[in-house]
Amino acid sequence: MIKDDDSGVVFLKDGEIINEIKRLKKEKNAIILVHNYQNKKIYKVADIIGDSFELSKAAAATSSKMIVFCGVDFMAETAKLLNPEKKVLLPESSASCPMAKMICSEEIKELRKQHPKAAVVSYVNTNAETKAESDACCTSANAAKVVNSLPNAEIIFVPDKNLADFVKPKTEKKIIAWPGFCCVHDRISLEQVQEIKNKRKNAVVLAHPECRKEIQEIADFVCSTSQMISKAKESEEKEFIIVTEKNMVSRLMKEVPEKRFYGINAVCRQMKKTTLQSVLDALKHEKNEVKIPKRLFQQARNALEKMLEVGV
Repeated sequence: MIKDDDSGVVFLKDGEIINEIKRLKKEKNAIILVHNYQNKKIYKVADIIGDSFELSKAAAATSSKMIVFCGVDFMAETAKLLNPEKKVLLPESSASCPMAKMICSEEIKELRKQHPKAAVVSYVNTNAETKAESDACCTSANAAKVVNSLPNAEIIFVPDKNLADFVKPKTEKKIIAWPGFCCVHDRISLEQVQEIKNKRKNAVVLAHPECRKEIQEIADFVCSTSQMISKAKESEEKEFIIVTEKNMVSRLMKEVPEKRFYGINAVCRQMKKTTLQSVLDALKHEKNEVKIPKRLFQQARNALEKMLEVGV
């Protein structure tokens, strides 16, 4: 414990904060869900670490009375949609996904007018308003499977153009892609990946489908972050180049310590807003509770349930 003599404020050390979070978690029957891209310090208080799909499944299955979601806004909204009776807290209320803001319900309505026979598939990286206008949601792990599960020959796919490019060769359906993108993945250049490949010639390249098409084309595997873990565990290879947000390397080193991983300098600053102190504050004071308007709730939940029903 450290005391600031000028202000009288008491600051806890990381270890003390972690212990207090664990104590409160037990006392309040709370579960802490942590996205792979979170700072590795946050891993220390996690009940479950995973990608959007894994955490959505965990949220749907939990018996805990409270969910603390260490991620960004749409993820906490997803947890709330799947658990209407539970209290869902987002430690950093300003942690927001820019891609989720690149499409809105009015734009989807206009797309439906232009393509009346098309179904709408929205990436889980969208807000509740967008989900409510969608026929189904998907994650990077099951996007193609969700698209192929629908009877429509045309699919309006929002908001990620790069994920849409990943889906196109895996379906006979016409994909009508919205021009949104992940600010972190879309900035990763082919030159960055090639530079590491030239240094690590034997390394397997695992790229996230939010990356640009030219990067997907040179990758050995294009897969979600959870699938990256599976590939690394199953492969006989010992070295991997990880083309996604850089903290995924920390996750892989934790899960597969006997192998080597090389990352790209790509940082999601929104994910990094969460701190141990903000997790403690949210849990202690039950602050930043997620609320979703009743008018959106059931339709948005239906789209998410379709995603979970399809699976991976």
